[in-house]
Amino acid sequence: MARKKTTSRKTAPVPAPAPAEAAAPKPAAPGGGGVPQTFRFTAPDAMSVLLVGDFTHWQNAPIPMHKVPGGVWEVTVTLPPGIYHYRFLVDGEWRDDPECTLRVPNPFGSQNNVRFVS
Repeated sequence: MARKKTTSRKTAPVPAPAPAEAAAPKPAAPGGGGVPQTFRFTAPDAMSVLLVGDFTHWQNAPIPMHKVPGGVWEVTVTLPPGIYHYRFLVDGEWRDDPECTLRVPNPFGSQNNVRFVS
């Protein structure tokens, strides 16, 4: 009985998943269409305030905010034009941006703040 000749197929190696740090959005390079956006949150007694949103992959890459005089926390990030949903994590608690008037429901029974960047 003759054996059927088979040929082995070589497949391209599958790339390893990128580290979590690589998933974090990077600020746009000069001339790359990014627009600086400053986020502020007043919390004089807070120990930590983080900016989280779809542009940070939510809690995967939160952006620490810095406390400035008056108990205001702020951070400036560069975002490409688009529509972004975000919230603040203040000492581990989800908080809304009181300065933001546009909000949309989220799947957790609360609302996300919305920022338009143009």
